[in-house]
Amino acid sequence: MSSEPNVFMKYLNEFNPWPRIRMMGTNVTQDVMAGITVAFIALPLALGFGVASGLGAITGMWGAIAGGVVGGLFGGSNNGVSGPTGPKTVQLAVVMHDHMLTNGQPDLAYAFGIVFLSGVLMLALALFRIGKFIYLTPYSVISGFMCGIGAIVMIIEFNPFVGLPTLSSVREALMAIPSSAMNANPQALLVSCVTLGTIIIWPKITRVLWLPGPLIGLGVGTAVANIFALDIDYIPHVPTGLPEIYLPSISQFYEMLGPAAALAGLAVYDSLLTCVVIDQMSESRHNSNQEIWGQGLANITAGLLGGLTTATATMRSVAAIQCGAKTVTAPVVHGLVLLSLVLGLAPLASYIPMAALAGILFKVGYDILDFRVFPILHRMDTSSKITFWTVLFLTVWEDLLVAVGVGLAIAFFLFVHDMSELWKPKLKGLAESQSTAKESIPHHLKKQIAIIEPEGPMFFGIADTMYRQIDRLAHYKVLIISFRYVPIIDLSGAFAVEDMVIMAGKRRTKVIVKGMNPAVRRALTELKIIESIGEENIADDIDGALKKSLDYLADQFLGSTNDD
Repeated sequence: MSSEPNVFMKYLNEFNPWPRIRMMGTNVTQDVMAGITVAFIALPLALGFGVASGLGAITGMWGAIAGGVVGGLFGGSNNGVSGPTGPKTVQLAVVMHDHMLTNGQPDLAYAFGIVFLSGVLMLALALFRIGKFIYLTPYSVISGFMCGIGAIVMIIEFNPFVGLPTLSSVREALMAIPSSAMNANPQALLVSCVTLGTIIIWPKITRVLWLPGPLIGLGVGTAVANIFALDIDYIPHVPTGLPEIYLPSISQFYEMLGPAAALAGLAVYDSLLTCVVIDQMSESRHNSNQEIWGQGLANITAGLLGGLTTATATMRSVAAIQCGAKTVTAPVVHGLVLLSLVLGLAPLASYIPMAALAGILFKVGYDILDFRVFPILHRMDTSSKITFWTVLFLTVWEDLLVAVGVGLAIAFFLFVHDMSELWKPKLKGLAESQSTAKESIPHHLKKQIAIIEPEGPMFFGIADTMYRQIDRLAHYKVLIISFRYVPIIDLSGAFAVEDMVIMAGKRRTKVIVKGMNPAVRRALTELKIIESIGEENIADDIDGALKKSLDYLADQFLGSTNDD
């Protein structure tokens, strides 16, 4: 009994934040600078998502604070910066559309109860270790997603870059680019270009690594706007004050469960995809299960504080990497800076022009593009090309999660198709086979024995290939199925074998199976396929299979002689 607590603690050790917290002192200056820069990037996003949710701008702030501090400390990525994201904000807004109070205001207790419960569900998902499945995502999907996100950032930021209001949808922003370019505000364009130019030039003219280019660019752009008193948009009013604590209502548990589960699933998907993108751009690797755990705690905290639901955010995370962030200090500092603004320092943010932030984000979007793939795009196989372009197009034109879902489906079916094309076992007569064991068998008997030797996993994609061999059985009295090169078999593959045994029996052809490994034999035994084959018809190797074949043919010959 004493070992049970040790096993449980070992199980929970994957979620231990201490190893990442211990690294917080290894890159302090760059991490702090990165955190400050990302905080000012996150500020208008948090306010905007709060307003878009219908719950108020302050909810976006508390969501960003919870995501930054709690998600940073307890998450599984060194570079991940969490906060409200577009897909999750839209999903919560849709749910709240049907849950308004009689005075027309949103039911805040219900909304934050959903956020809280989604965090609890994410803790459960982390305990079930579902994070490992993100590593099964093909690179063509990841690359298409990265390029799509990069394109979205640049498209959405084009209007602020030229001094015009941000448009709400990617489609609208994309279609408006020509007219926006014609109606650009020269003053805003000056600030955004100065900011972007500073970010590009700074690393080339200095070795001061602890001062990141985006922060210098933000400072230069802000200085230009304020020194010349330019008539452009600045960061809007930031609401201040202490949070109101919201405790979830037990009586609404079942009503909240469905929306909370959907929110949790989206948060997991959104966060882990971002972590995969971060891994491609940094030297670290994330822990998927720990990231889900950290996001669960962040959403629980956000729900209690009256904040929006959070997830690991691509734009903010990439900005942190650009600024030289390497530990969880950066997301935590980002959260603390936002907290200081909410608690009273908000007036300082009002000096920052939106065009300067657009200049930073335009560079962020460009850097998200996967330049590793572009040079080899024309040399990629057809399946990868189809998947890449589909994910890229749908990410920009439709929806991030739809794009990845469709991309995974396409990649899956193309993979199955390619595997089934490679998996082409042909039924051959023993006389045609390469087996050396056939030499001692008379030629007239060789012509009555067939052998089929599949190679690779026997799965649902190859069932039809097996069925197509059945029609050739009429020419043979014995069929040997060799499993020597079959590592695993699934239900479809097992039933394909059983169907072959049944059809062979109808054609009076004996089936002998040889060379099964323990995994294949166990699967066929559990599915009772071994009973259909018969234990007496199972051999360890080709010699045993041929002996059983010859014994059967001899019995057949003697039987026919006696009948005469």
